[in-house]
Order: sequence, then structure tokens, then C-alpha cells
Amino acid sequence: MRGLAGKTALVTGASSGIGQAIAIRLAEEGCNVVINYRRKLEEGQHTEEIALQKAQDSGHNVRSLLVQGDVSKEEDVLRIVNSAIAEFGTLDILVNNAGIQFEAPSHEVPIDRFDQVMMVNLRGAFLCAREVIKHFLSQQRPGVIINVSSVHEIIPRPMYVSYALSKGGMGSLTKTLALEYADRGIRVNSIAPGATVTPINQDWVNDPEKKAVVKSHIPMARPGTSEEMAAAVAFLASGEAAYMTGQTLFIDGGLTLYADFREAWSA
Repeated sequence: MRGLAGKTALVTGASSGIGQAIAIRLAEEGCNVVINYRRKLEEGQHTEEIALQKAQDSGHNVRSLLVQGDVSKEEDVLRIVNSAIAEFGTLDILVNNAGIQFEAPSHEVPIDRFDQVMMVNLRGAFLCAREVIKHFLSQQRPGVIINVSSVHEIIPRPMYVSYALSKGGMGSLTKTLALEYADRGIRVNSIAPGATVTPINQDWVNDPEKKAVVKSHIPMARPGTSEEMAAAVAFLASGEAAYMTGQTLFIDGGLTLYADFREAWSA
């Protein structure tokens, strides 16, 4: 992708799934990568090892940094961003990927679990964006923020009320920041994955019956891959998307096209 080589990208929640694939793809495109992980160092190291090898295979000499931190905590976000800037001198790209979910009937959701999802998914994305925007402005240079949202930004998701609310909020966060900082050269966009094969979705990925139900709602009749989501992030981060801001790309195999209406029927 044009304009990515030599840039520095921070990817939150990069130790597995979509975040891992994004960090690897950006390194493959020539970006230095700051790999944020929350729990296990070895998970971050696994991402780092693959990313550096992919970069080398692509002819790029990139550097990486592993930074532990929980994006729901302001002090952790400050440390993550400041560590990245101290190591590389600057940041060019932020990918807000860290996210969690909690399943329960809405009337039975404990408030602490509700708050936890909102704190990580939405508050964390805002905190990271706030600190990175401060850096962009202080350096008087353009920058890119990409939020990893979900099709549930617009599709209701019963049993996951906090997750759906957080992703709806992320859509508004994307548009608000994009409008506020467009004249400063800061672009803010989102991707909205549909059903994707990741560790967080192993419940249905490894169950043939559940997987068949998932596929039945997708016009392309298959779930997506983390690599397909990462490809869209690379595009949005690159110079190829220089005139795009405030947009959400739905990467969902047609899931948001109302698959149940594929056959004509009289209303």
C-alpha cells in the first residue's frame, strides 16, 4: 500500500485475532509496530515474531515494541502512547482494536460487567485517540486513526447489549473525531467486521451446527478471516485512502444486506 513504509503504528489488543493480523499486515507493509497486549507477554511476543518475519520476507527492515497495558485505564494508555513515542520518536497511525464482550439477557447483566465492556471498547478507544491526537497536533503533522468496530454498530445484538452499545458509540466517535480534526490532516475511519474466525469466536467456529447457523445469515456463505480485516485497515491507513475520513467500512460478506430477504416476498 502506498505511503505506509517507514510509518509507525500502534495497535491495541494485538496479541491475537484481528489485532494480531493487523499488526502483522502493517509490518509487512513496512510499518514499525507497537504491539499492545493486556495479559500474557508470550502472546505479544508471538505476534512480534510473525510480524518481523513477514516484514523481512517483504523486504522491509522494521522495528517493533511490546507494551503491556489495559486501555480502559487512563494511566496505562498514557504509558503505552508515551512509550511508543519515546521508542520511535513519533506515531503516525493508531488502530483501536482492543475489545471484549459479555453474553447475558439484558435484564440480567451485572452493572460491573456492563461497565467493563464499555470501559474497554469505547472509553479505551477514546483515551487512545485523545492521546494520539494530542501528539499529532503537537508535531503539527497529519495522522491516521482506525477504529475496529463491528456490524453491531448498526445491527442490534440481543444478549450482548453492552457490546452493541459500545460499537454504536464507536461509530459516533469515528464521525465526531473525523469532523473535528479533518482540517488538521487527521483522518479517522472504522472497519466493521462481520462474523470472523478469531479466538473470541471459538464457540461457534468449532461447532459445526452453530457455524452452519452463522453462515446461513451471510450472503457469501462463509465467515471472514482476520487477514481480510487487516487488509482493509492497511488500505485505510495508507495513502490510497487519503481522501477518506469519517467512514465505516463494513467487511461482512453481505451480512448487513439483510440476508433473510434474499428471496422476494410480498410485504
